[in-house]
Order: sequence, then structure tokens, then C-alpha cells
Amino acid sequence: MTEELKKVGVLVEDDYEDLELWYPYYRLLEAGYDPVLIGPKPGTYRGKHGYQAVATLAAEQVDPRELAGLIVPGGFAPDRLRTHGSVVELLRIVFDREMLVASICHGGSLLVSANVVRGRKVTSYRSIEMDLINAGARYIDRDVVVDGNIVTSRRPDDLPSFMREVLLSLKGQRTKSD
Repeated sequence: MTEELKKVGVLVEDDYEDLELWYPYYRLLEAGYDPVLIGPKPGTYRGKHGYQAVATLAAEQVDPRELAGLIVPGGFAPDRLRTHGSVVELLRIVFDREMLVASICHGGSLLVSANVVRGRKVTSYRSIEMDLINAGARYIDRDVVVDGNIVTSRRPDDLPSFMREVLLSLKGQRTKSD
């Protein structure tokens, strides 16, 4: 990552898993990054446990060249996010630019919709394991899996491992597959 790329997009939609959005958000802040909440449209979204998150940008307003990476929290939000072409396109562009694409839990379903997992090693919450396999991924049941610019994890318990690898990837210290 070049020094000027400090913005990291964190995708949000209703019913996001609160821990999987806020833990990465605050760890990014702590590490000196500028986390930006991005939704299908600007506005307030409510997490599964009641926390509100305000997206300041719609996916279609984001210039992917300004992002160091993109994080996809889990919960039911990824299933909603994947229905918005602008969100899917943003993720695909960030991936194609070889910037960080990180997902946890059900976030992998958005990676499937963006067609970025074929031939990649990934993990996720167990209920979307077959979706990832059917999309051409090699599924590994582990707390965190890194394959190039993709970092994936399974559940909230994995957040410390997930963010360790996300931050290493953002710093350019993690460039090879597990």
C-alpha cells in the first residue's frame, strides 16, 4: 500500500453483524487508517443487535482508486448487499486492482456474487461453505485464510486473527497465499 491510500471501505446494510463491522472499524482507526462506511445509498443502517451505522457514501459514489481495501462484515447484510449492482461492481473493481478484499462470516456471499473466489482459498461461516465451493473456491475451515489480496474469516470469535491479517495486508507485509 502506498502511504497516500489510507481509506478503507467498510460495507454496510441493514442487519449487519455489529461486532464484525465495529471491531474492524475501530482497529482500522487505531492503526491510522480512515475507515469509510459505504452502503447502497448514504444513510443509517441498523445492525442485528441494534447498533446504528451511518454510511456517508453510496457504492456508486466511491472512487475505488482512493481505497486501500474493502471489508465485508457478515450478518444478513451481505445477502442484501449482493442485490445492489453498484456494491458488487465496487468490490469487483477493488479486487481487480489487487487491493485488499476482506470478508468475515456471511460476507463471502458477496464475494461469490462478485465472482472473485474462483481458484482461491477462502473460509466463511459454515452455512455458505457450499456456495463458495460451487463458485470455484477451495474452502478451508480455519479462523483466517489469506490468498493473495483476499482475507476471509468465519465468525466474530475470529476477529483478532482476521484483523491481524487485514492490517498486515494493508501494510503490504502479506502478499502470498496461506
